Amino acid sequence: MNGLIGRKIGMTSIFNEFGENVACTVVEAGPNVVTQIKSEDVDGYSSYQVAFGTAKAKNTSAPLMGHLEKAGTGPKKIMREFKDFNLDKALGDEVRVEEVFNEGDRINAVGVTKGKGFQGVVKRHGFRGVGDATHGQHNRQRAPGSIGAGSDPSKVFKGMRMAGRTGGNRVKVKNLRVVKILPEKNLILIKGAIPGHKGAFILLEK
Repeated sequence: MNGLIGRKIGMTSIFNEFGENVACTVVEAGPNVVTQIKSEDVDGYSSYQVAFGTAKAKNTSAPLMGHLEKAGTGPKKIMREFKDFNLDKALGDEVRVEEVFNEGDRINAVGVTKGKGFQGVVKRHGFRGVGDATHGQHNRQRAPGSIGAGSDPSKVFKGMRMAGRTGGNRVKVKNLRVVKILPEKNLILIKGAIPGHKGAFILLEK
């Protein structure tokens, strides 16, 4: 499986060959640096570890600095492994977006959704609330309603949709289409939305 670490830039739209306006997410995908190569003989499986994003040396531990120096690179913000990486790369080599992805490819995107804090059932689960203001109590439009019977079973079942902390979850969106690649700027345009705020790190898998 090939892949890259990228940073979400934002959203835009472009016209395709049929004249349709396509909403796209813009991701700065690399260049990534190969920081470790694992093999079946030594590690029991084969994979490439790549790093992306510049970090400060004072915020990087000494063991991690030594690990990165072996690859001939400086401090990095994020590192990830890709198993069965089929590009022929050596330690310290750059992996660019045009080497991994092509326009029209179907890829998966992994990111952390925007954190929204403690939210009620309308925002968290899409409850409609009390739609008709002439019925029910005057201040209960966004209330969750009943959460179970009283005497029997005398408890609230696990998984009941209630208010709580929302967002901040790791989410994988599958089968997204690569619309355009701008290799000179290390940008990849992906049709549709990708989880995460602007500037968030995104994992792209092929």
